[in-house]
Amino acid sequence: MAFSRDGRTLATAISDNTVRLWEVTKGRSRATFNGHTNAVNAVAFSPDGHTLATGSDDQNARLWDVRTGRTRITLTGHTGPVHSVSFSPDGRTLATGSNDQTVRLWDVRTGQARATLAGHTGPVWPVAFSPDGRTLASASDDRTVWLWDTSLPEPGAAIRAVCQNVGRDLTQDERAAFLPGLSAGQVCP
Repeated sequence: MAFSRDGRTLATAISDNTVRLWEVTKGRSRATFNGHTNAVNAVAFSPDGHTLATGSDDQNARLWDVRTGRTRITLTGHTGPVHSVSFSPDGRTLATGSNDQTVRLWDVRTGQARATLAGHTGPVWPVAFSPDGRTLASASDDRTVWLWDTSLPEPGAAIRAVCQNVGRDLTQDERAAFLPGLSAGQVCP
């Protein structure tokens, strides 16, 4: 469960595949969000309070518009239940932890996966950003806590780093995977 930043609303994850928003001062349900197809495990409000993130046994995370109760984006890619969700302090990135032993970072605006962080050897449960947003902590059934550097390079810098490390231009398959829409021409200098 999670409180909104102003403390007036409480979001609860429910095993009946729904999320409920509660008016704290009145103690009554204000809205029910439907869309997950299995139990909801985790909820988190964005720093601005306009978006609610949820994680579910249906292997998806969702971003909801708090005002309308509609799904804005469904985040797909995990291959196991999603146990945890956490917004970065600036609200631009969502971290998810899963039974598939990975942590994923998502662009909140587009819903695109920004990174998959692998290293745990058991299901990942809680994930939490540091106050400056540069470090993400994740804990797992493997009895470890990992601290991840979440400052990702700009796309141009990342491509230059890949080119430098592999010592060649990208193959056609690599281009299709990493640079959709740029199917021809030299990428590496």
